[in-house]
Amino acid sequence: MKLKYIFGAFALALPIVGTTPCQAQKNDHNLEVAKQLEIFCDIYRDLDMMYVDSLDAKEVVGTGIKAMLRSLDPYTEYYPQADIKELKQMITGKYGGIGSVVSYNLREDATVINEPYYGMPAHEAGLRKGDIILSIDGEEMKGKSTTYVSEHLRGEAGTSFILKVLRPSAGKAQEPSAKKGRKDGKETKGKVMSFKLTRRAIQMPAMPYYGMLTDSIGYINLTQFTEDCSKDVRHALIDLKRKGMKRLVFDLRNNGGGSLSEAVNILNMFLPKDMTIVKTKGKLVRANHEYKTTALPIDTLMPIVTLVNGNTASASEIMAGTLQDLDRGVVMGTKTFGKGLVQVPMDLPYNGNLKLTTAHYYIPSGRCIQAINYKHANGGSREAVADSLKREFKTLHGRTVKDGGGIMPDVTVTPDSIPNIVMYLAASGLDSTNVMMDYVVDYVARHPQIAPARDFQLSDADYADFCRRAVDAGFKYDRESGKFLKDLEKVARFEGYYDRAKAEFDALEAKLKHDLAAELDFHRDIIKETITNDIVSCYYYQAGAIENSFQYDKQIKEAVSLISDASRYASLLEPGEDKAKEKDSKEK
Repeated sequence: MKLKYIFGAFALALPIVGTTPCQAQKNDHNLEVAKQLEIFCDIYRDLDMMYVDSLDAKEVVGTGIKAMLRSLDPYTEYYPQADIKELKQMITGKYGGIGSVVSYNLREDATVINEPYYGMPAHEAGLRKGDIILSIDGEEMKGKSTTYVSEHLRGEAGTSFILKVLRPSAGKAQEPSAKKGRKDGKETKGKVMSFKLTRRAIQMPAMPYYGMLTDSIGYINLTQFTEDCSKDVRHALIDLKRKGMKRLVFDLRNNGGGSLSEAVNILNMFLPKDMTIVKTKGKLVRANHEYKTTALPIDTLMPIVTLVNGNTASASEIMAGTLQDLDRGVVMGTKTFGKGLVQVPMDLPYNGNLKLTTAHYYIPSGRCIQAINYKHANGGSREAVADSLKREFKTLHGRTVKDGGGIMPDVTVTPDSIPNIVMYLAASGLDSTNVMMDYVVDYVARHPQIAPARDFQLSDADYADFCRRAVDAGFKYDRESGKFLKDLEKVARFEGYYDRAKAEFDALEAKLKHDLAAELDFHRDIIKETITNDIVSCYYYQAGAIENSFQYDKQIKEAVSLISDASRYASLLEPGEDKAKEKDSKEK
């Protein structure tokens, strides 16, 4: 086999005499590499020749490649030619499609339009939340997976197709109408509609919203660091300053990262020219880079509060960590994800690509915030960096910060927890009653317009109507308390304690008995907020949903309170024993 002879020649070509200990170690490594590759080639050759069934080389070798990469870290990934579009979308945030979130509806056994994006083909054509996708260019889509439907909605920009949907009726019947079978055997009444859609190059907005929180406090929400997002942020900053912004809340919650250079460009807007932002260090010299600010800033003095959470990762951690290390702003929220690894895309034969981890990055204090150590022995494993191994570093003004576990905020503010019932209500279409989506779709059909996004709230009367619908529909969800009680009962039976404690178990089970009406009343505030936000997104889209959340977002309210208090803000950036940080910790 050709590969076998290539690797054999490679091994024979290695020098074996007159070597230094370092060279000998390298030669041993190269010999082991050649040996293992030769074994792999021989195994596949024998399988291909003698295995009882015919082998699909793409599948078998592809599985071997994926298994090899799984032993390293989750960010080193192989993309064959067929998946290159996925990689490009990840890097650029662009894809060819109609610009809408779709989701599976269990009751209808179909994919439905969930959230059209403003200004995109789906929005411009008039598609609405809840529209049931029936066919694409004549091909039946009911019963198909959401992945299958999504792949058919996407395609080359400029191509057109006919989309047929069923718009469920709300209130009075609509004409012409149709009845379509549901998974539960009943029928869905509504109006069948056809749309001719032309796909466009869709770029998910990296900055879905910016605006003024108060007369002097600006707000920017950045969800990813895609190509050229720094230009959008620059435009937003200039516009907000023109509107009177004197302080800024920069929201990086749920920002999973992206382009390192874009993060540096954004930081350059707040930091002087020629400052070192981040360094990358890898095995090869060419993996070592130093990123500096290269342009004049927009504002180096304006107070900044950066919001972060457990889904703030990679480039967004570089931004938050750099602002913290240089004492340029206060970081608020919860501890970030802890991704301190750098990936570089590398071209492979036959139009494939390898997204390869090549280095760690280090922010200005010198710390790396990677939270997980990936072990490569025995097929790969992972372990968190132990607290005892975390090292202390100093910010520009002498405050203590640590490595090895993400960015710890200067002020900890935990968001309100989301009850289990809300998770089930909001999981569009995954419950057979589909009660929340049905309510929102019906509400939108009956209300041509609503109050501005920042002001709109669901009325008590409307919420009472929703509760009646949920009860009448027989909405149910898995209650964690009931699960734990059943598990405890099994253990008690196994250990022989159940008979003695049966009365207590029966009493507790009675108290935990499912009472939907009572639970809907107990969690009314957060359920109302969830429904309200969902309704607003139908009228004002993603930007409106963000603006509506200002009414009840605890972390944003705390950020406004902090940045409005100049002395408190300044005290958090002073050196010392971090008393200010401890004092301002608000874990609830």
